[in-house]
Order: sequence, then C-alpha cells, then structure tokens
Amino acid sequence: MISFPNAKINLGLHITAKRKDGYHDIETCMVPIPLYDALEMILDKKTTFTNTGLEIPGSEKDNLILKALKLLRKDFNELPHLNIHLHKNIPMGAGLGGGSADAAFALSMMNNLFDLLLEDWFLEDYAAQLGSDCPFFIENTPKIATGRGEILEPVEVDLSGKHLLLINPNIHIGTKEAYAGVAPKASSIILKEVLADRSRWKDELVNDFEASIFPRYPEIASIKSHLYEMGAFYAAMSGSGSTVFGLFHEKPEKGNWKEGYFVFEGEM
Repeated sequence: MISFPNAKINLGLHITAKRKDGYHDIETCMVPIPLYDALEMILDKKTTFTNTGLEIPGSEKDNLILKALKLLRKDFNELPHLNIHLHKNIPMGAGLGGGSADAAFALSMMNNLFDLLLEDWFLEDYAAQLGSDCPFFIENTPKIATGRGEILEPVEVDLSGKHLLLINPNIHIGTKEAYAGVAPKASSIILKEVLADRSRWKDELVNDFEASIFPRYPEIASIKSHLYEMGAFYAAMSGSGSTVFGLFHEKPEKGNWKEGYFVFEGEM
C-alpha cells in the first residue's frame, strides 16, 4: 500500500494563551497543499523502516511513523509486522507539517492494512497523541484549529485553481525559539469572517510569529516582500517558519532565488 502525505500552510496564526501544560493555545486555519512525501507499507515478517530523499534527523525512537505503529500496538495485540519506506520530499522543521502528515497518513494506512475499521474521529484521537498538527491530516481538508491545534472545525476556504509559490530559505527556527518571541494575546479578528473575504487577507490574516522572527531573520521577511512584488494576493510565513508562501491568481514565474533555497510551485 502506498500513499502520498501532503504538506499544509497556515492562513493566519494567532498565539492566544500560554497553557499550564507548557503548550500554547492557538487559532489558525490549516489548508492542505500539493507538496508530497511518498509512504509505502508492506506486510512482512519483521518491522523495518527505511527512507530516501531528504535526510531525516534524529534517532529511530523519535520517528513519528514508528510511534504511530507502537501506539496502535498498545490497544491491538499482535498486529502484523511492516516493511515501511518513506521518500521524504517535504522540508522538515519548516512550518509545513510534513512529519505530522507522515504520522497521520501512517495511522490511516495501518487502519486499512490491519482491518481495524477505526472511524476518523478515533484516528484523530490517536493522531493528537503524536503531535498537535497530526489530527488535521486525517480528514485533510481546510480546518480552523484551536486549542494546541488539535481542536478542528471545518471551514469553507476554496483556493482551487489558485497558484502557490513556496520558498524555504533553509533557515532552521526551533519551536522553542519561535514561541519565546511571542506575547500571547486574544485574537482581534473573527477568523472565519476574515477567511470569507479575501480582500481582508493581506491586512488582517496575520501570523503572530512574523513580528519577532522577521527582525531576527530579515532574509525571511524579504522573501514575503518579494512574493507581493511578484503579484501574490496573499503571502505569509507558514507555521513557525521558515517557509514563506505566496498565493497567486495566475501561475507565477519561479523567480531567481538564492542557491540552496527550496522552491515549489503548484496549483491548489
């Protein structure tokens, strides 16, 4: 069985409160985008994991796909072994949710391979135990996310036919560093209302991380400015960065970006 976990972008991202459990409450709209990894699973005599494409940092014990399998094995005894292969194409630690997508798609694939017959809400509960963004990728449709990102509400956001230009400058911003620069506060907008009126996006659909990250990393701020110069009707940093994306009515030129940048263009 093979599937293609996709990345996401954030339309607006507000950090609304610091929680007692150490996490933060957020409000954001997450939208799937056509940038994919490839994940293959085959029933086997022992469980193995291999990967190609982008190098995955960290040890095997930190691998979210293997954590997903371990999580299911707690509740379902003697699940078969799997030969798992991941081709990694989505940049990591980039605000695109690639690792979360891999974990969520793995849960869905295992649900099918093992005939567990788990409904989406059950898979979302498992996914929330793996990471804040993971539940989004179970249904994988535009959602407003609140809480620490695991409380999901469907929202009408139709970007079909629009074009995405996504730039990752290969600057690593740790989650701890990103949150350290943010002073949580209640959102001043009603996100669903702003999402419904695209003319308000540029001025009101804000990523709170930008205010502290852009002064420290002017290179990231300049990417956003350049995307607007190229004609984007909306541009923003995704998640806690450092990826910046632009949305266009017409297919944009990829442009001349610095060597070492990850550049992706696709139709939504």
